Amino acid sequence: MLTPILTLTASVFYLSAGGLLVKFLFEAGPSSSRKSITLGLATAGVILHAISIVNTMSPHLAFGFTSAASLIAWVITALFVVTALARPIENLGVLVLPVAAIAILGAWLWPGPPKIGVTGSSLLAIHLVISMLAYAFLALAMVQAILLTIQENRLHQHHPGRLLQALPPIETMETLLFQLISAGFILLSLTLVSGVFFTKEIFGKPLVLNHHTVLSLVSWLVFAVLLAGRWRLGWRGRIAARWTIGGFAFLLLAYLGTKFIVEFIIQK
Repeated sequence: MLTPILTLTASVFYLSAGGLLVKFLFEAGPSSSRKSITLGLATAGVILHAISIVNTMSPHLAFGFTSAASLIAWVITALFVVTALARPIENLGVLVLPVAAIAILGAWLWPGPPKIGVTGSSLLAIHLVISMLAYAFLALAMVQAILLTIQENRLHQHHPGRLLQALPPIETMETLLFQLISAGFILLSLTLVSGVFFTKEIFGKPLVLNHHTVLSLVSWLVFAVLLAGRWRLGWRGRIAARWTIGGFAFLLLAYLGTKFIVEFIIQK
């Protein structure tokens, strides 16, 4: 009985915060009180989301598609809230918060078949934490890239409107984008290194070049090229946004795409 209440309440907080952000985007002028209200609602959602995950978590470290999506959405949203306290990224919540609401509702409505995984170890816990933080940083970078693309399109059309006025200057947007990408890339590199050297200890079997590993490597290469292009060639704007979205697309396929295919297509 507790899980439905937690799930529905968390989703209401997420959607309320996201709805307010959409409303505020189209109202001229920044406001610290608006930021406090939306982040307060988002924080309440994150706390209830966390309790819901703990309440339904298996003693084994294995997750079905919807459970994994909910856990990853929680990590992304928690990182978003913490980062927004120090950086002007609260507008990313326009996409982050509704997705989190969908993820937690999906995990409740379609929990999937029970999964049996390996019991926890310190190496596995560290590997999972690093990999989810990498995913969270790069997910926020992807959302930032989408907003940057919209911002650039409005500028080129010479029709800024209230949406553009509500966003930080484009130079600030680009700086934030590459800060998120750099943090995510470092963590993704650590994830891949730990996967290569500690697979036997973590998962009890040697490294296998499966879809998850290959797609993660492709994503890492995309972000490596993007950062090199930024450093050597000064890539920015649309080029940076497209590479960011492309790199995250490969990561999305690696983390959740393969789970979706196995659970909802192959097994059925």
